Amino acid sequence: MDNEIGRTIHILDPITVTKIAAGEVVERPGSVVKELVENSIDAHAGTIRIEIKSSKSVIADIRVVDDGIGMTPHDAILAFTPHATSKIHTISDLNSISTLGFRGEALASIASVSKVTLWTKTHGNNSGAGTRLYIESGIIQDTSEVGTPEGTNILVQDLFYNTPVRRKFLKKLNTEITHIVSTVESIALAHPEIGFKLIHNGNELLTTERSSNLLNTIIRIFGNEFVRDLIPIDLSTPFMSVSGYISKPSLFRKNLSHMLIAINGRIISSPSINMAILKGYGTLLPKERFPVTFLYLTIDTTLVDVNVHPTKKQVRMNREQEICSAVQESISAALLKSDLIPAVQFRVPNNIKLITKSLSDKEQFIHRSISDYISIGPTHTGSSTSDRQLRQTELLTGILPDQSLIPEMDVIGQFGGIYILASTIEGTLILIDQHAAHERVMYELVSVQDESIRQSQELITPKTLHRTGKDAAILHDLLPSLANEGFLIEEFGKNTFLVRAIPVVLGRLEQTEVINDIIDDLIQEEPLRSVSYREKITRIIACRSAIKAGTACTGEQCQRLIQQLRKTKNPYTCPHGRPTMIRFSRQQLDFMFKRT
Repeated sequence: MDNEIGRTIHILDPITVTKIAAGEVVERPGSVVKELVENSIDAHAGTIRIEIKSSKSVIADIRVVDDGIGMTPHDAILAFTPHATSKIHTISDLNSISTLGFRGEALASIASVSKVTLWTKTHGNNSGAGTRLYIESGIIQDTSEVGTPEGTNILVQDLFYNTPVRRKFLKKLNTEITHIVSTVESIALAHPEIGFKLIHNGNELLTTERSSNLLNTIIRIFGNEFVRDLIPIDLSTPFMSVSGYISKPSLFRKNLSHMLIAINGRIISSPSINMAILKGYGTLLPKERFPVTFLYLTIDTTLVDVNVHPTKKQVRMNREQEICSAVQESISAALLKSDLIPAVQFRVPNNIKLITKSLSDKEQFIHRSISDYISIGPTHTGSSTSDRQLRQTELLTGILPDQSLIPEMDVIGQFGGIYILASTIEGTLILIDQHAAHERVMYELVSVQDESIRQSQELITPKTLHRTGKDAAILHDLLPSLANEGFLIEEFGKNTFLVRAIPVVLGRLEQTEVINDIIDDLIQEEPLRSVSYREKITRIIACRSAIKAGTACTGEQCQRLIQQLRKTKNPYTCPHGRPTMIRFSRQQLDFMFKRT
């Protein structure tokens, strides 16, 4: 038996080892582009040209041309040797990596699974010849002197031709091209000082110019309209700096695809920094919505370990908590200094027609009095309830009227029992969602309360809650947290609970759905944007105790609500990230009525 085991263990030959290593570095054509372009950046290139050719629905050629420092004949040969690199010399150099490449595997790995031709010439070598190499399966087949421009030109052909299993797992051509475009876009955004050009079968897919201004690169990739919703950020600490741009809350995406993070010029993926970004936005974004960020961190290289991932997508950071705190602080500060009231966007759906006919054309209108929609006086029996709710939310935040983040407003009226119409001294029309606005006020009121001043009110008749076994177990664990917020809940038999008291801010509790809402919300998994139990409970309390949509309010009550909103630290959104108000400028209204 020992002899059989002994015969199954052997040392792999160098070519097989290199091909295995290539599987970690070269996952797809986009990986080749990334490695080659990063080498060009490390060679101090000012312009980089990427040419992709496809044939029969597969990528046939990948060419990267740069005007960098080039290589000598000796260095060109060594570059394709496994673990050869110009980026480090000793193990101690790994503690302060300042380049994009370092592992010494990229070129050797690429060459082991493709056919590579290299042309290179060093800068200043005006009279001398350049070098040409041809490599197949990692073995140099030909070396010669050639006439070639200064810099490096590398052509990769027949990727994975000798590893058909990997070639079989490539995606459709459009998917691979999209991945390449995304890769080049990210690198171009991380290095606006370099001009990039990406071409596929003669068609230009991306072009950026060399610029000292990141906005110029953003405009070339995303367009002028995109830039209008960006906010600059800037923060420095003794060991790092944060710069770049973040989006206003009105500009968001449904995933992380537009959250670009670069550390020392390297595009990275970092769950901890992602979380810091989201914490910086706080409650300004709705659930499952993510901002657009172009975040550039310059960190002391001794604090960043980039030698933890074959494709260098992830890094390990010392003082990670301080780094993430700086990111969060820079984003929060930038948002607080910005006007975040979203302006109305003009998009008319195809199935909606603008009303252009005369009012006498009865076929175009369903007759209703305008008073059915807009109210400016006490016309609803619920006004006393609204008055009580507004009395409960007289904020003492320390924010004076002249320190408010939103302007003073005069109430025009209320529309549909949902929206408050108001105007500013500048002549801007503001539509306010009364529930979202009061929810924000209530949220900040509850958030700042100490446990010692949170008050409960006993229910005349305790409310019974019946839950499933799973929910009952969760509720059991939540009882202390709920008690801290003013809920007195006792277990009352199997999977049954009695609610004996509730927070005063909830007012009269006619039904127990508020407790059910809290439990349902807490059992939902939020792995990326997880918040504390108290935060989740606070949001639910704010929602349930705020003035409801559909509740008519007097003009005086509407004015009081606006004044309370002006005293909040974040008047722009409700705790769930929905906007509290939308702005119509006079120019926008004139445009809508074709006065311009």
